[in-house]
Amino acid sequence: MQGLEELCPRLWRWTAPHPDWRPSPPGSSGDWDRDVGCVLYETDGAAVFFDPLLPPAPARFRRELDRRVRGKERVAVLTTIGWHRRSRDAIAERYRATTSRAKASLPAGIESVPIRGAGETMFWLPEHRALIPGDRILGGERGGLRLCPESWLDYLPSKIKRAQLAELLRPLLDLPIELVLVSHGKPVLRRGRASLERALRQAPSAA
Repeated sequence: MQGLEELCPRLWRWTAPHPDWRPSPPGSSGDWDRDVGCVLYETDGAAVFFDPLLPPAPARFRRELDRRVRGKERVAVLTTIGWHRRSRDAIAERYRATTSRAKASLPAGIESVPIRGAGETMFWLPEHRALIPGDRILGGERGGLRLCPESWLDYLPSKIKRAQLAELLRPLLDLPIELVLVSHGKPVLRRGRASLERALRQAPSAA
């Protein structure tokens, strides 16, 4: 676990060990790192948490969050995917935060990007050209990106495969992405669009 790391002005990230993590072979449904990433974004009037997970014995860390939230008119907790509710309720209770990710209720400066058929809503922060995915885009080797394993898609009603997922994600390339703040793996902090384009190119063809 680490404290808050400021990536850009008012944009913070931290990691915490997931209590349900177990060692698993690559490509399996458990193919993810023990420490997961979480994001806090401060606007002029709001503090917004994305997929937050509080660390064990979090008293000192909570005080750090308290300093970031103090004086904000609004606090929101946004989740990219159902599996990432994590500490959502605890933070919502502590700060009386809203939890809706409906477009009409999002704080100013945040855009939702639903990936229909993939069971996920990503978020886009235009100020920092930052994309926040959940389980569909992961940190890859050498600081790049990769799509999630095929086994992570098996439960979806759409029954899509990685090739179809790549097609669903391709419109993201229309965004001028610089940062990709993944939940699983290391974030991409520069040239995020190029990293995403390589990841999509490496996915199997849908043909």
